[in-house]
Formats: sequence, C-alpha cells, structure tokens
Amino acid sequence: MIKKLIFPALMSCYMAFLMTGLITYINTGFDAAFGWRWLQAFLIAWPIAGVLVLLGGQRICALSESIAARLK
Repeated sequence: MIKKLIFPALMSCYMAFLMTGLITYINTGFDAAFGWRWLQAFLIAWPIAGVLVLLGGQRICALSESIAARLK
C-alpha cells in the first residue's frame, strides 16, 4: 500500500519541479526573484500533479504496456 503512495509522490515531485522551473524560466527569465516564483509555482503544481498521478497512473501504465506489446 505504501508503495502506491510513494511512487506518485516522487514522480509528481520530479515532474512538477522540473516543469515549473523550466516554464518559470521561459516565461519570466532568471533574476533575483526567480527562486521565489519557481517555489510558488511548484507548491501549486505538486499537489495537482500528485492527484493526477494517483488517479491516472495505473491506467496510463496499462495503456503503455498495451501499446508496447502491439509494437513488438
């Protein structure tokens, strides 16, 4: 049971951290306030990403396995 919570937490953290950093940089550039803007975006995105991974992660995994099996 705990594995089913740890994986989504880590995956969503990883994705939200990288995506918000990149998008914040593209939209606003890098200056003295960059870290604060990135943190704000990350704190909003991470819980949303976590819920999305919890809700759709298993279905997407099954879909990817199905697609990979057809491509063999």
